[in-house]
Amino acid sequence: MLRNTPQPAVSGLEPHQVIIRPLITEKSHHKAERYNQYAFEVSPLATKADIKKAVEELFNVKVLRVNIQNRRGKERRYRWRKAYTKAWKKAIVKLDPEYRINLY
Repeated sequence: MLRNTPQPAVSGLEPHQVIIRPLITEKSHHKAERYNQYAFEVSPLATKADIKKAVEELFNVKVLRVNIQNRRGKERRYRWRKAYTKAWKKAIVKLDPEYRINLY
Protein backbone atom coordinates (compact mmCIF):
# COMPACT_ATOMS: atom_id res chain seq x y z
CA MET A 1 0.00 0.00 0.00
CA LEU A 2 1.34 3.41 -0.96
CA ARG A 3 1.56 6.10 1.64
CA ASN A 4 0.43 9.70 1.21
CA THR A 5 -1.89 8.84 -1.65
CA PRO A 6 -5.17 10.75 -1.66
CA GLN A 7 -8.05 8.69 -0.32
CA PRO A 8 -11.16 8.60 -2.52
CA ALA A 9 -14.19 10.34 -1.08
CA VAL A 10 -16.87 8.13 0.45
CA SER A 11 -19.53 9.50 -1.91
CA GLY A 12 -17.25 9.50 -4.96
CA LEU A 13 -17.43 13.29 -5.35
CA GLU A 14 -14.44 15.51 -6.06
CA PRO A 15 -13.83 18.46 -3.67
CA HIS A 16 -15.11 21.02 -6.19
CA GLN A 17 -18.32 18.97 -6.57
CA VAL A 18 -18.94 18.78 -2.81
CA ILE A 19 -19.08 22.53 -2.12
CA ILE A 20 -21.67 24.27 -4.28
CA ARG A 21 -21.33 27.81 -2.90
CA PRO A 22 -20.55 29.71 0.29
CA LEU A 23 -23.56 31.14 2.12
CA ILE A 24 -22.96 34.83 2.70
CA THR A 25 -25.59 36.25 5.04
CA GLU A 26 -25.53 38.51 8.08
CA LYS A 27 -25.73 35.48 10.34
CA SER A 28 -22.90 33.62 8.59
CA HIS A 29 -20.75 36.78 8.65
CA HIS A 30 -21.35 37.09 12.41
CA LYS A 31 -20.39 33.42 12.96
CA ALA A 32 -17.26 33.85 10.86
CA GLU A 33 -16.08 36.84 12.89
CA ARG A 34 -17.00 35.55 16.35
CA TYR A 35 -16.66 31.77 16.18
CA ASN A 36 -14.54 31.13 13.05
CA GLN A 37 -17.40 29.13 11.51
CA TYR A 38 -18.27 29.27 7.82
CA ALA A 39 -21.47 28.13 6.07
CA PHE A 40 -21.65 26.42 2.69
CA GLU A 41 -24.32 24.92 0.49
CA VAL A 42 -23.09 21.41 -0.26
CA SER A 43 -24.09 18.47 -2.41
CA PRO A 44 -26.92 16.37 -0.92
CA LEU A 45 -24.76 13.27 -1.44
CA ALA A 46 -21.81 14.61 0.57
CA THR A 47 -20.96 13.27 4.04
CA LYS A 48 -19.25 15.11 6.90
CA ALA A 49 -15.94 13.48 5.97
CA ASP A 50 -16.33 14.60 2.33
CA ILE A 51 -17.10 18.17 3.40
CA LYS A 52 -14.13 18.31 5.77
CA LYS A 53 -11.77 17.01 3.10
CA ALA A 54 -13.13 19.39 0.45
CA VAL A 55 -12.83 22.51 2.62
CA GLU A 56 -9.30 21.58 3.70
CA GLU A 57 -8.19 20.99 0.09
CA LEU A 58 -9.91 23.98 -1.53
CA PHE A 59 -9.09 26.62 1.09
CA ASN A 60 -5.86 25.20 2.64
CA VAL A 61 -7.19 25.32 6.22
CA LYS A 62 -7.58 22.89 9.13
CA VAL A 63 -11.18 21.91 9.96
CA LEU A 64 -12.09 21.04 13.55
CA ARG A 65 -15.78 20.19 13.18
CA VAL A 66 -18.53 19.92 10.56
CA ASN A 67 -22.24 20.27 11.31
CA ILE A 68 -24.81 19.63 8.59
CA GLN A 69 -28.46 20.53 8.13
CA ASN A 70 -30.84 19.04 5.58
CA ARG A 71 -33.10 21.90 4.54
CA ARG A 72 -36.54 20.98 3.21
CA GLY A 73 -38.00 22.77 0.21
CA LYS A 74 -40.63 25.37 1.01
CA GLU A 75 -44.07 25.51 -0.54
CA ARG A 76 -44.58 28.50 -2.79
CA ARG A 77 -47.54 29.68 -4.82
CA TYR A 78 -47.28 30.54 -8.48
CA ARG A 79 -50.52 31.87 -9.90
CA TRP A 80 -53.03 29.10 -9.20
CA ARG A 81 -50.57 26.33 -8.47
CA LYS A 82 -48.47 25.17 -5.56
CA ALA A 83 -44.79 24.55 -6.18
CA TYR A 84 -41.85 23.68 -3.95
CA THR A 85 -38.37 25.14 -3.82
CA LYS A 86 -35.61 22.57 -3.96
CA ALA A 87 -34.37 20.77 -0.85
CA TRP A 88 -30.69 21.39 -0.09
CA LYS A 89 -27.94 20.58 2.40
CA LYS A 90 -26.15 23.20 4.50
CA ALA A 91 -22.78 22.67 6.18
CA ILE A 92 -21.34 24.78 9.00
CA VAL A 93 -17.59 24.29 9.25
CA LYS A 94 -15.56 25.28 12.32
CA LEU A 95 -11.91 26.04 11.63
CA ASP A 96 -8.81 25.90 13.79
CA PRO A 97 -8.28 29.33 15.48
CA GLU A 98 -5.15 30.12 13.46
CA TYR A 99 -6.91 29.76 10.09
CA ARG A 100 -9.35 32.06 8.28
CA ILE A 101 -11.21 31.98 4.96
CA ASN A 102 -11.58 35.31 3.17
CA LEU A 103 -14.99 35.11 1.45
CA TYR A 104 -16.00 38.77 1.70
